[in-house]
Amino acid sequence: MKRIFAALLLFPCLALAQSFPARPVRIIVPFPPGGATDVMARVIAQKLSESWGQQAVVENKPGASGTIGSDLVAKSAADGYTLLLQGTQHAINLSIYKQLPYDTLRDFTPVAYIAVAPFLLVLHPSVPANSVAELIAYIKARQGGVNYGSSGVGGAAHLAGETFKTAAGIQLTHIPYKGAAPAMADLLGGQVPMLFDPIPTSLTQVRSGRIKALAITSARRTALMPEVPTVAESGLPGFEVVAWFGLYAPAATPADIVSKLNVDVNRVLQLPEVKEKFAALGADSDPMTTDQFARHLRAEIAKFAKAIKESGAKAE
Repeated sequence: MKRIFAALLLFPCLALAQSFPARPVRIIVPFPPGGATDVMARVIAQKLSESWGQQAVVENKPGASGTIGSDLVAKSAADGYTLLLQGTQHAINLSIYKQLPYDTLRDFTPVAYIAVAPFLLVLHPSVPANSVAELIAYIKARQGGVNYGSSGVGGAAHLAGETFKTAAGIQLTHIPYKGAAPAMADLLGGQVPMLFDPIPTSLTQVRSGRIKALAITSARRTALMPEVPTVAESGLPGFEVVAWFGLYAPAATPADIVSKLNVDVNRVLQLPEVKEKFAALGADSDPMTTDQFARHLRAEIAKFAKAIKESGAKAE
């Protein structure tokens, strides 16, 4: 009798998941249109719309390193119809901002791990270093160290620089830009000597000889530039800081809907055309279960909290 009663209680949840989605689903991107997060969201939304027979609509809600759009989702109805596609900032903001309007772990349910994208450590040609070891020696020899740029405060590129600074025992000053493109423009112009930069904005410039690529920040080399060593194999073992992207729902979203979303998104991520579009962004998808993604998020929060504390990084 107890089993029958339990099954009856479970039936409405199963029916709800099977009928989901019954209306359009919003995917909130907490950054302006055109960036990697936005492009990924639109690729995924198109394929989900085709699969569901219901629209998945991307809405951009930029501001404050993604916290404005994230807060909107945290306070939305927990029914699966409002989702957040956020970058690595979701794991960083908890430690780099003194106060957030939401709790990163308590107010969201991890749904799907979308993709990972490493950074290149690139230099202006005027910097007399052709390896990570030579760069570290050059910085140590300069009183006051050197500046490095990134696409913005609190992003993974910013934390790649701070982690590099701590691991190498050198002095670096962060110069934040409003995106990867203006940061690259200043590197090309010599206004900043060093960047941690996404592969797509660096690749053409490296191959043209206008900048130098010393290393990649992932644990493994990339097929896009197999000749470029990792930072870890260049003298800083264990170094790994990459951008990654995830899909979240508000906390208390029914488990069956979260599970269905995970399965549907993971199926989309395996489509050859999706993999091809992600590769053009320097990104690779590596699908996870919801439990695996939740563990990954917690591990990244701990890693970045340590890096921020050790380096003294903060939101300006």
